[in-house]
Amino acid sequence: MSNALTHAASTSGMTAATQLPGTPQAASVGRFREAARAFCRNVPAVVGLVLCVAIVAAAIAGPWLYAVEPFDTVAAPLMAPGEEGAPLLGTDYLGRDLLAGLIHGARATLLVGVLATLVAMGLGVVVGALSGYYGGRTDRMLMRLTEFFQVMPPVLLAMVLIILLKPTLLVQAAAIGAASWTSAARLTRGEFLRIRHLDYVAAARTMGATDGYLIWRVILPAALPPLVISATLTIGAAILFESGLSFLGLSNQNVMSWGLMIGGNRPYMLDAWWATTMPGIAIFIAVLAISLVGDGLNEALNPRLRER
Repeated sequence: MSNALTHAASTSGMTAATQLPGTPQAASVGRFREAARAFCRNVPAVVGLVLCVAIVAAAIAGPWLYAVEPFDTVAAPLMAPGEEGAPLLGTDYLGRDLLAGLIHGARATLLVGVLATLVAMGLGVVVGALSGYYGGRTDRMLMRLTEFFQVMPPVLLAMVLIILLKPTLLVQAAAIGAASWTSAARLTRGEFLRIRHLDYVAAARTMGATDGYLIWRVILPAALPPLVISATLTIGAAILFESGLSFLGLSNQNVMSWGLMIGGNRPYMLDAWWATTMPGIAIFIAVLAISLVGDGLNEALNPRLRER
């Protein structure tokens, strides 16, 4: 009975101790709250976040709120915005509604951008983590592999992969990710080289933690802040990448995207500026919003930038 009471008291004491201000759990919660407050004080970052939410909401709910198919001919070709009988943003060279194209195109463009970022960050984190943790021959081999992909033109590599495979959204995302993972690998390697010799990692190793546990449960969480920032910026770059490939015709022609809209209306850009300007503005706003969020996260998660 006394042993049970002693065990319960010690357990409750440990639980209470983990909640004291000086414990690592409380410190991490405090850093998160401080970063969240710093992000909310950054007006451009908040504006970028609002724009990102608005774009995602339009991509998800837009097709139900504006029930016009992007490939349907709704009026005469190349009707200007405001012209009598024209849709709100005008029509393209086939008489299709540009607003419907922007709404439906946001889905494909954002989906490819997010999937390509997941592929790029996944490959980069795995290669960089193994390289930075093990070092030695493993590090040299993986860094030579990274340098090989780094010197290859990313657009050319993505084009070759799409041509060899099938120009679907998944293939396009995989090709963009395969051409964009090297920077994430170098960033992850640098973080692992910095963290792997810290005291708490050494303590976990002496307590019998395996390499897999140290890599994915101990070191990687500490390296996440710069990786999160890199991921946000990679999404913007992947959107530009996807738009360029779609502009060149290396995409699924049966799925509307912003790059496909610009590529199809390119011959008419002098006579019908709106047909290429509208999707171009959409790409600009999306990439700008994501960049603002990335800069805000960088300042919020970096104490030196916050102090400056």
